[in-house]
Amino acid sequence: MPHIDYFFATLSPYAYLAGNRLEEIALKHSATITYKPFDLITGFGRTGGQPPKDRHPSRQEYRAIELPRQAKKLGMPFNLKPAFWPTNGAPSSYAIIAAQNEGGGDVGKLCQLIMQAVWVEDRDIAQDDVVRDCLAKAGFDPAVADKGLLQGADTYARNLEEAVEKGVFGAPFYILDDGQKFWGQDRLEDLEMCLDGRL
Repeated sequence: MPHIDYFFATLSPYAYLAGNRLEEIALKHSATITYKPFDLITGFGRTGGQPPKDRHPSRQEYRAIELPRQAKKLGMPFNLKPAFWPTNGAPSSYAIIAAQNEGGGDVGKLCQLIMQAVWVEDRDIAQDDVVRDCLAKAGFDPAVADKGLLQGADTYARNLEEAVEKGVFGAPFYILDDGQKFWGQDRLEDLEMCLDGRL
């Protein structure tokens, strides 16, 4: 059974644009997924990248064109300038880690709901009530947000170290159990082709 390590940040617009395609691919190929939210901004600094605000104006301009274009291509609602971005992505990441450990709901849906809260609904995912609402809608007990906070913080930090160690430099980033790597929501087709044995 193939396995996918999924490195992402809950504040990443490109992770939002991945939608549920990873989960659909995994279901089709009987693959398992480990969700690994990590501190992308710190990751940028350790892998030669820069946060969007520090990038050259030409890169910022292109980002402002490319994100709405990709959203339109995918038929997904998208707000280029959400009310609560950037914000603290750690609480939502801790909740995803706790939910994955607890079980009983849909982790993929939880991730999508959290990112949708940022990029569509103008909600602050650093707030407990927003995180709890996403947990409930994904089939988890909202109290999961209060469980394992120390473990969540520890796992979140370890996910960053693992990401840097494995060559992850952006989000979303997918690594198959044979070591094949894919960066970006626009590489999900390639990931599926690898699972099919076509690449």
